[in-house]
Amino acid sequence: MPAEGLRYEERVSVARLHALLELLPRTLDQQMAASDLTSFEYTLLEALHEAPARRLRLTALASRTNATLPRLSRVVTGLERKGLVDRAPCAEDGRATNAVLTSAGEQRFADARPRYEEAVRSFVLADLDDADVDDLSRLVLAILGRVDPDRRMAVTAAGDPACAADPAR
Repeated sequence: MPAEGLRYEERVSVARLHALLELLPRTLDQQMAASDLTSFEYTLLEALHEAPARRLRLTALASRTNATLPRLSRVVTGLERKGLVDRAPCAEDGRATNAVLTSAGEQRFADARPRYEEAVRSFVLADLDDADVDDLSRLVLAILGRVDPDRRMAVTAAGDPACAADPAR
């Protein structure tokens, strides 16, 4: 690091990143309010929707949604109350618990999907071409690799989060 500190452009870039990280979740949550889901709840339902048999161990689900286990457990409890997710013992490991997408959860996910996708297109991807999206992905992955060196978050395990290895499967 230079003795004089961060350059002006570096400070601006970090300030913009901070602002994005602060504002984006709230913005997506506001867009998802009509679906009675937060953007995080939607992401959790999406991960279960994409999982074999619509179920994942809670630890794998935490990794896929970039959540701590305590946060994930609180959110799963809320989704259980809404009838969207059930907890079930893991057949492969009696000490583990699975989250299972219910038919009501599958329906809520399907109903919310267009709203979520429109919000992401409007607030994140608008005005970005394919090369910009690739650059954004590459830059974010580079930063994530430094802040998550143990690759605990599935999104950092591979360049394509949809193809990230799931050690719990």
